[in-house]
Amino acid sequence: MSAIEPTRIKLCGFTRAADVALACDLRVDFLGLIFARKSARCLTLAQVETLRAAMAPQTAAVALFMDNPHAEVAAVVARIAPHFLQFHGDEHDDFCHSFGLPYIKTIAMAGVASLDMQALCARFPHAAAFLLDGHAVGAAGGSGQSFDWSRLPKESPKPLMVAGGLTPENVHGLVKAHRPWAVDAASGVELAPGIKDGDKMRAFIAAVRRANHENAVG
Repeated sequence: MSAIEPTRIKLCGFTRAADVALACDLRVDFLGLIFARKSARCLTLAQVETLRAAMAPQTAAVALFMDNPHAEVAAVVARIAPHFLQFHGDEHDDFCHSFGLPYIKTIAMAGVASLDMQALCARFPHAAAFLLDGHAVGAAGGSGQSFDWSRLPKESPKPLMVAGGLTPENVHGLVKAHRPWAVDAASGVELAPGIKDGDKMRAFIAAVRRANHENAVG
């Protein structure tokens, strides 16, 4: 990413409309709504309609799945019209691409020494971006597990998002040193799973924007 391109902000795992409204007021770029059954933040279709209605037009809705059946993903797409899909499981490119929306593929970084980005892009040619998360393969995201950021690829043919253990205290250092295309937080801005902390959200966003400013001015 260029020196003047700002790192984008995604907050994930919302369960309350008031938290969604605050995140949108704070002008996050992406807001994640989770339908992965393993997640403590998993939503039902009835719940998500209220959350989607609370979203501002400028914030992109991301619907997150983990090995959900095709019919479940299609039902969410039909009900809430997300801007992006995000897949955390063993889904293949054909499956992820079949819903006609841009998708983000999550890569579990626990135990991964390095990534072959060319091979990854060959496996998921239609992916809009890759999200590198700190959890182990087969585990749900939002666990607060970090990974060694020195393992982040220096270059990537596709945008890279970073998640896993990001907090208001450490995200500035990540953005300042590595300048990922986007950062993603769930547990790091919460009081409890799915219950966001407004002060932590504000502090997280401020830390990213401060690093973006410092990167832009050199």
